[in-house]
Amino acid sequence: MKIISTNIGSKKTIEWKNVVLTTGIFKYPVEDPIFLGNIGVKGDHINNLKVHGGIDKACYGYGENYYNYWKSLYPDLEWTYGMFGENLTISDVDEAEIKIGDIYKVGAAIVQVSQPRQPCNKFAAKFGSSELLKQFIDFEHLGIYFRVIQEGNVQKGDEFHLDLRNKNALSVREISQLVFMKIDKVNIDMARTAVFDTNLSESTRRDIQRHWKV
Repeated sequence: MKIISTNIGSKKTIEWKNVVLTTGIFKYPVEDPIFLGNIGVKGDHINNLKVHGGIDKACYGYGENYYNYWKSLYPDLEWTYGMFGENLTISDVDEAEIKIGDIYKVGAAIVQVSQPRQPCNKFAAKFGSSELLKQFIDFEHLGIYFRVIQEGNVQKGDEFHLDLRNKNALSVREISQLVFMKIDKVNIDMARTAVFDTNLSESTRRDIQRHWKV
């Protein structure tokens, strides 16, 4: 995996379904390195700290390899990297292979996989589509949230080097399947594995406990 683009957003107000929303989801590529901090990316606007940013969601990455799929669904949008609100647009992402707790060295930073993304209505508003959230969940490539274990600058071209594989953990895709009930209930053992993984973000753990009663 390699950084294709680093993206930063500023505060923006939009109207969606007669509701005024303030958001930082509109992110655009920047040429200078960006600084990955422990609770967020320096200079990147976070509108609601209860659901974005913080230790477990300090940085969000999305796969450049999925862009063509979405462009085919939404060809009339003005496409740039950062379209999914990601700080890092990354090549060759496969959520089925990346595990919760995996640790990577990238640029001057060290990051750890903490959870998949759970899309919100502001994401739908950006695309102007009521169908987007269901499409995004059904696609099962939700991107990756990272903790920042070691703060530092990253830039376009930096490669992700796997420092530690959490071998017994579930993949990012399996976690998203549990969160959105995409797995048959006979797989309750998967839910237990997720709940007892201390590397999984606390908010995602609570969601799985609530859905699966474990």
